Amino acid sequence: MSREHKRPPIVQIALLLAGLLILLGISASSIYLVYSLRQDADKIARTLEVENQIYVALLQVSRAESAERGYLITSQPEFLAEFTEATAAIRPAFDRLKQLTSDNAVQARHLNEALPLVDQRLREFSTVVSFVMNGQEAEANKIVQQNATRRTTTRIREIADAMRSEEDRLLRLRIAETNETQALSAIATTAGSGTVLALAIASLLLVRRSQRLRDDAEESLRKLNANLEAAVEERTKDLQEANEEIQRFAYIVSHDLRSPLVNIMGFTSELEELRGSIFRRIAELSAPEALAATPDSATAEARLVDHDKELVKDFDESLNFIKSSIGKMDRLITAVLTLTREGRREFKPDHIDVHELIEGIVQTVAHQADEANAKILIDPLPDVVSDRLALEQIFSNLIDNALKYLRPDVAGEIRVSGRQKSGYIVYEVADNGRGIDQKDHQRVFDLFRRAGVQDRPGQGIGLAHARALVRRLGGTLSVSSKLGEGSTFTVMLPSRWNLPLEGKTA
Repeated sequence: MSREHKRPPIVQIALLLAGLLILLGISASSIYLVYSLRQDADKIARTLEVENQIYVALLQVSRAESAERGYLITSQPEFLAEFTEATAAIRPAFDRLKQLTSDNAVQARHLNEALPLVDQRLREFSTVVSFVMNGQEAEANKIVQQNATRRTTTRIREIADAMRSEEDRLLRLRIAETNETQALSAIATTAGSGTVLALAIASLLLVRRSQRLRDDAEESLRKLNANLEAAVEERTKDLQEANEEIQRFAYIVSHDLRSPLVNIMGFTSELEELRGSIFRRIAELSAPEALAATPDSATAEARLVDHDKELVKDFDESLNFIKSSIGKMDRLITAVLTLTREGRREFKPDHIDVHELIEGIVQTVAHQADEANAKILIDPLPDVVSDRLALEQIFSNLIDNALKYLRPDVAGEIRVSGRQKSGYIVYEVADNGRGIDQKDHQRVFDLFRRAGVQDRPGQGIGLAHARALVRRLGGTLSVSSKLGEGSTFTVMLPSRWNLPLEGKTA
């Protein structure tokens, strides 16, 4: 009997010991999981800090480039001060990035490639500003326009994008690890609550603690995103102000240039009117007796000696060259004024039947198409919410360019097509014309720059203007082409453009 009376206490002790062991096991596992969650949260915070530092480093490079261009154009000390501040912050920003990623071999390789490029770009910045300070703007412009300089900046951004991709990968991995840890914590909590109520309470507390850790991590993430968005918005506002300043400067310069140009045109006309009297006087001085009865200037020129006739020829060639240059300068000034006026125009979103809009453009160029023995085909096109006048200018430029550079040996064909893609509309203007060399694919979008044989009229502003308009509408404009095989210009636009800040400045 004594043994039977002792069994319940033994069972209770065994159950208590089992419960205690379970409690200890759950407690130990919970502590470990909480520690893992904390480590995961720290890793996530570190990843976000690295991404933020990458953005800060690139932001300083962009600030330096903007200030460099502003100082090159205006020579104002405000831009020099901005440039000095930005360049001074570039290397510390990358050094901080190197410190944050010292435990990541992939990022270390990226930075080992990026830092020499950053040092090179800083030297280029310093050289350009030194030239401007010494009055050597032409030399500074050469450096700014060099492809090597652009490739350096482009490569730095590519490396930064690669680093961001690596951090995004790590962020996804660490979030997955956090989720796995949280799942294990939930399992441990559920198992403990089915055994002992006290364990359930303890597990609940641990879950709440884990939840708080996750909430803290999410709050940190929200704060970092908010700071990042604020920095982007502030930088965008600065760039908009800089663009507006450049537009005002271009407008003023264009007006100031037109005044001396008009004077040159007037004096050139007067010089042309005096031409006959000048050479008749030369003829009279050379042979006065032969011209005594010949008041006609043309007859007097015909009797000039050989070296004086060469002078007449040189005079006429020089005068024609001056007139041609004046005409070209006038067209360029007019183009700059047109661009600055367009840059100040405020866009207005509107629902646009793009098929109808393209048909209207095709009707206006129908005579050009007939002369070029070309046909323009329009596929079904999706509608878009955007600025109507901007779209008219974009597609007019693309279709006019396609007609202008068709091949004379084949019947011309231009096709306009469109499709929807993830919240965007993609329009394509394809032709079977001359095509564009691979090395000139970006050159054709530069202002006043043209590619290939220049046997067609133009100033080199059409495609540059079109790309600027597309960017203001929140889209992209690109080209794919091969010589002799035609070209395809691709316009990608948001299906519903409604960003008011995009339409205020170019």
